[in-house]
Amino acid sequence: MANIFLIGTPGLPEIIIIVIVLLLLFGGRKIPELMRGLGQGMKEFKKATRDEDPPKANDSKAINGDKNKE
Repeated sequence: MANIFLIGTPGLPEIIIIVIVLLLLFGGRKIPELMRGLGQGMKEFKKATRDEDPPKANDSKAINGDKNKE
């Protein structure tokens, strides 16, 4: 009974079943489109996280906000 609670990583038979179910649900043509969209989304997310620059220590506007604007 203790083996019921042990959940491991999926093996080869489970992966094959998952692939077959995906093929039945989405079809052979739709899966590459879904993976392409997922890849583009991941690429945009990585780009957005890299593009954000932290405020510089000697930049008074970044530290104080726009208080010194006027």
